[in-house]
Amino acid sequence: MSGDGSDIVVMKFGGTSVAGAEQIKRAAARIVAAREAGNRVVAVLSARGKTTDQLVEQAHEISDRPVAREMDMLLSTGERISCALAAMAIHDMGHEAISLTGSQAGIVTDSSHTKARIIDVRADRISEALQQDRIVLVAGFQGVSTDSRDVTTLGRGGSDTTAVALAAALRASVCEIYTDVSGVYSADPRIVADAHKLDRVSFEEMLEMSASGAGVLQLRSVEYARNHGVRIHCRSSFEDGPGTLVVSEEETMENPFVTAVTHSDSEARVTLTGLRDEPGVAGRVFGALADANVNVDVIIQNEPVGDDKLADLSFTVDRADLTTAKDTIAALGDVSLEVLTDEQIGKVSIVGAGMRSHPGVAAKVFQVLGEERINIEMISTSPIKISCVIAADRVSDAVNILHKAFDLGEDAIQPEDPTGPGHRPTVAG
Repeated sequence: MSGDGSDIVVMKFGGTSVAGAEQIKRAAARIVAAREAGNRVVAVLSARGKTTDQLVEQAHEISDRPVAREMDMLLSTGERISCALAAMAIHDMGHEAISLTGSQAGIVTDSSHTKARIIDVRADRISEALQQDRIVLVAGFQGVSTDSRDVTTLGRGGSDTTAVALAAALRASVCEIYTDVSGVYSADPRIVADAHKLDRVSFEEMLEMSASGAGVLQLRSVEYARNHGVRIHCRSSFEDGPGTLVVSEEETMENPFVTAVTHSDSEARVTLTGLRDEPGVAGRVFGALADANVNVDVIIQNEPVGDDKLADLSFTVDRADLTTAKDTIAALGDVSLEVLTDEQIGKVSIVGAGMRSHPGVAAKVFQVLGEERINIEMISTSPIKISCVIAADRVSDAVNILHKAFDLGEDAIQPEDPTGPGHRPTVAG
């Protein structure tokens, strides 16, 4: 066996991939097949099906505001169950397997309960097990804090980050993410009938897609993969065949004009009225939110037009963080502030590395949405992304019309005019 990790494969299976007994056996069979193909295998498993949601519900049956430390103790059990059951299935198939918790696997985090970040991976125990010709199953989504030694969890989708971090530490040849879809699509296929699977996307594009609503990969896992050079292969748990490779931009061909349309319906808007228009006020607000581990997305501040020098500030947060955001702002003690919230918003985004060299993309987005009478309430941009906050009940309409307007459908992948404004090269593969 190679000592440089080139024969190591890290495989991650999501909740739907281990939801029932048959699914666990199917995942175990894939793991065994990878081992019998000559690879050393580390598999990261999520909790089964809706287990995490059920544990959250149980917690709220007991407490309106469960203590974060105890939530981590509770939520970490789901992944451990999956790993133990999969290890049993692998043993029945004639191979040695060992299941490990996040802390046993050497996943070391900071102490931010329910949203911890990985700060080190001490994979000695995994390496020893691989040398002993064992298949290693690691409970995803969890670790142990370096200072308090408490169990921590990494937030929704954290098993993706566990898998990528292990792949980086072990210098694995690839990190395979198995899920209930066959790869990354040009839009959510549940909303857009002719959305097509992308053969290859860059880390930068995938980061923007994950940040703007694409649920295939957790944002932090893509960020970790980019920083450590880990190739990700998104694949289906239920069918064979290639999925989508997420790689460095140097490994992609010429970037398409627009790669995908993404959306999010899990955000809320917070508007602060009566904000004093003076240096440092916005810094206090967003500094406090950062300290509370609340991630802020789109931000708009209106300059005051009257003599009272009071401004309005609006921003979006994950809907699950709305209560924390309101409590954090209230704790600032500024009695002049009025806090308004809106949970009936959605976000639609277009992403594509080729946008850097194509002017007029924003104008086309605004024109297309305007023609459909879809009002844009907030706008956020980057060199390869344009996001629009709109009414929640128009998100599906917006995704479909933008997907069509930028020729992203299965029948429109080939470029119409190699030199014209609608140029879209074939998806790299």
